[in-house]
Amino acid sequence: MNNQIYLTPVQIEARRRQRNLMVRRIASQTYLWLLLLLLYAPILLIVIFSFTKSKVLGNWTGFTFGLYENLLTGYDATSQVRVDPNLYRALLYTGLVAVIAATCATLLGTLAAIGIYNMRQKGRRAIQFMNSIPMINPDILTGISLFLLFVFLGISRGLTTVIIAHVVFCTPYVVLSVMPRLTKMNPNIYEAALDLGATPAQALRKVLVPELWPGMVSGFILSLTLSIDDFGVTFFTKGSNGLETLSTFIYADARKGGLTPELRPLFTIIFITILVLLIIMNIRTNKHAKKQ
Repeated sequence: MNNQIYLTPVQIEARRRQRNLMVRRIASQTYLWLLLLLLYAPILLIVIFSFTKSKVLGNWTGFTFGLYENLLTGYDATSQVRVDPNLYRALLYTGLVAVIAATCATLLGTLAAIGIYNMRQKGRRAIQFMNSIPMINPDILTGISLFLLFVFLGISRGLTTVIIAHVVFCTPYVVLSVMPRLTKMNPNIYEAALDLGATPAQALRKVLVPELWPGMVSGFILSLTLSIDDFGVTFFTKGSNGLETLSTFIYADARKGGLTPELRPLFTIIFITILVLLIIMNIRTNKHAKKQ
């Protein structure tokens, strides 16, 4: 009895397609994981070596929370040397600039988005195009332009100019975050509030802001992250009065031949904080989407 199984041409073609589909799926997943590995391997390396007290990154001398203790206390009990006080000063200025700039950019960007949304179609497209230009421009071009502007106006560079510069390049991102919420919103609720006796300020505060709040929060967090991360704009607008943010401090520290070891736990804390904020935002966004 012949037990050989003969496949029809249709079955052969179906198996070939299934095999090709499996190969493509494996190749795409492998590519994705390799890309994620390249993106997150440097961060993971910093996180791992934040738990050792070696001054050289890559030299493991044993697991310890010593660098975290040094960062929190400002003193290295092993070598009896104080941690560079400029690091804490730079961290303070970084947080101060980021919070003020993100708050101002959120307010200005939200009002600008409302104004752009209420413009005519042609004007709206033109302003949206102009709003995208600062986001496309390289940081160094924005930094040099603001530097020349402050010199031309005779403004002494320092903390104020850094905050102004950060507000300038953060505001377009807030506009971009708030605009989708405006397009999804019912355009009649603002007019209804005015018809019911609310003043424009009351309608803005009690009607528009609750509708735009998720976009405003997203814009604020994005501005906060961009401000903390910025180097080019800060470098050209901080002046020579000793003002340092975290990015400029790291640049100056690297030029000395190495990085302060306490930067590794600081980077880890910042990364975990931002990661937790993003996770919370995604969970809240998913819950809001399910309710709708």
